[in-house]
Amino acid sequence: MKAIKDMSIIVTGGGSGIGEATARYFAERGAMVTICGRRADRIMSVAATIGEHCVGIAADVTDAEDRSSLIEAALAHGGGIDVLINNAANMYRAPVESLEQDRLADVFSTNVIGPMMLTGLCVPHLEARKGVVLFVGSAHTKRAFPGASPYAATKAAVETLTAVLAAELGPRGIRVSAIRPGAVYTEINQRAGLFDDDTALERLQSLGSAHVLGRIGTPTEIAEGLAYLACAEWTTGAVLVVDGGLGLGVTNA
Repeated sequence: MKAIKDMSIIVTGGGSGIGEATARYFAERGAMVTICGRRADRIMSVAATIGEHCVGIAADVTDAEDRSSLIEAALAHGGGIDVLINNAANMYRAPVESLEQDRLADVFSTNVIGPMMLTGLCVPHLEARKGVVLFVGSAHTKRAFPGASPYAATKAAVETLTAVLAAELGPRGIRVSAIRPGAVYTEINQRAGLFDDDTALERLQSLGSAHVLGRIGTPTEIAEGLAYLACAEWTTGAVLVVDGGLGLGVTNA
């Protein structure tokens, strides 16, 4: 397996949750990490706390100029690109009869279109280093949660995209895989209005019984799975399930 040390990693949505934990995990093991997000103050704060192995840039993956700026920052910081982790995402929840087209388009732009375009820009740099593209899927593709059709549809697209790009880019030496997390406490649910700030963790923990292992996961546990996919040189087109057994459909008594 490849070593993490000295890899150049891009993590989108690196200002909180899985993205922040992943940036810390790779940087602590010697990688040069470039993180981005829409909130400049948050991104810069996270990068500062991680230390010299991490730089932050305010960038929105849905914006073409921002995508180019992100790649330039990663090349300057890491000297190339070994791994692109497409983690940035938004959640939009509503009954199907109440969906708003603009909001639906926005969540697809952030979760699917932006990452596709960013991946395309990274291809020459990834090819030079026999690199890796990683997407973050969701247990929503295996468990049906009413009202979550927009988010679930974007994550289903991402998992299908993983297979297509693995086949397309494999001959160029680029591996493409995805991870499918179970319930993990991050800010995305609050931003979607699913939980408020005061009850978010408690309410998410109440879903622990839906996981065979009896608890929700942590962002670091998802980072561990992403690190495996980044380093496993004969793995591509994979969707690695790291969900505590949520996808098995069993509820603990």
